Amino acid sequence: MMQRLISFSLLLVIGLSISGCSLSTTQPQDSKITSLQRLNVDAPARRILDIQTWQTASGTKVFFVQSDELPMLDLQLTFAAGSSQEGAAYGLAQLTNSLIGAGTNKYNADQIAQAFEALGAEFNQGSYRDMAILSLRTLSTAELSQPAVELFAEVITRPNFPVQAIQRVQNQLLASFEQQKKIPSHIANRALFAQLYGTHPYAHPSAGTEQTIPRLKRQQLADFYQTYYNAHNAQLALVGNLTRQDAEAIAEQISRALPQGVAASKTPQPQTPKATHLHIEFPSNQTHILLAQLGIERGHPDYAALFIANQILGGSGFGSRLMEEVREKRGLTYGIYSSFSPMQAQGPFTISVQTRAELSEATLGFVRELLSEYVQNGPTEAELATAKQEFLGSFPLSAASNAAIVGQLGAIGFYDLPLNWLETLMQDVQQLTLEQLNTALRNHIQPDALVVVTVGPSVPQLPLPEPVIRNAQPQGHQH
Repeated sequence: MMQRLISFSLLLVIGLSISGCSLSTTQPQDSKITSLQRLNVDAPARRILDIQTWQTASGTKVFFVQSDELPMLDLQLTFAAGSSQEGAAYGLAQLTNSLIGAGTNKYNADQIAQAFEALGAEFNQGSYRDMAILSLRTLSTAELSQPAVELFAEVITRPNFPVQAIQRVQNQLLASFEQQKKIPSHIANRALFAQLYGTHPYAHPSAGTEQTIPRLKRQQLADFYQTYYNAHNAQLALVGNLTRQDAEAIAEQISRALPQGVAASKTPQPQTPKATHLHIEFPSNQTHILLAQLGIERGHPDYAALFIANQILGGSGFGSRLMEEVREKRGLTYGIYSSFSPMQAQGPFTISVQTRAELSEATLGFVRELLSEYVQNGPTEAELATAKQEFLGSFPLSAASNAAIVGQLGAIGFYDLPLNWLETLMQDVQQLTLEQLNTALRNHIQPDALVVVTVGPSVPQLPLPEPVIRNAQPQGHQH
């Protein structure tokens, strides 16, 4: 599933790393937090990020931020164990990840869930194209955090992949695939990645297919786990109310319990695809349109310029050019968005819009024109100033979430970014010029080389509507 990684929602996360960000709070200093539910709404008065890093004796790189404002600990292990590592066994990475927690030789799934609940702790996992994640959230008092960490270590280092659990998840996936056949956005996204990436590991869906999922066996899951969930293929992020000594002890406890092995090789860069237009017939009143090309990888030096350029184009919702021209002036859609999704290899640059089937060709042609004009002429000084202001203004809004910080530490470790990457990003955005934006746009977006996927019915087409002149609208009219 496509992710809008470069969007203003991301700003709620990346702002966490800026030193000195603070939020006012009315929480008394002597108040006590007794549940993780309170932690989701209570914000610390101030957060200063000081990233400490080291490597365990078993070869796991650790990233630690001491945060004493809240009595909690967030812990995340990030492995190079995403679907890009699974070869032709599509779905193996996600199936393996989802079944960590389904049982060990010591505990079954119900016992694991009940034990975490009794401790007031949360265990989560996730699997994506690049990475797999295992995380723990617990209150940091020793009587709760110590058994929670011990249980976490037991669950993630000794999974036994019960056959019945495998079959249950396989059946659930097959049922979800049937449902996705009825959802045009899923059809379009799946086809787009196949067209954009060809034979590259990003081309296939991370969840697998209805052909591959039934063929996956328990031994394949055990082998994938042993190969990729090892200490050398992991980064460990810790954020919480604990000392460096405590963090080192936890890191060693977890790292030495993981299998030994080697770090996975990085995902290769994809080949640039030819411009294509794939239409998929689907019985609906709407047509889903996706336009895409290869974008950039994480850590690319043009990230800041492309981020801001995309916010102006279609990443900032109602303030963007695409929304203004396609929705507000022409009434062609309820929403149109653009995004860069940088990954370990080049992720996609995508424009997504849904419109009435009889206006699909006109809408597609109009969006192409808007993109070409934007790449050729770039944004205005006013647009750049507004985008900078919105970007910089969003940083303090994110200073309350330890979970967001631990996720960012995981990304910094996995993508081998500098420890001050987020702070540098803020500085880079502040210093951006129109010339830098225009150069980045022309270097990375080729409007005549797009991969296009449309999903909808073949119906007689209507011409592009004339634009609405707002000053001529009746007073009080709203879109």
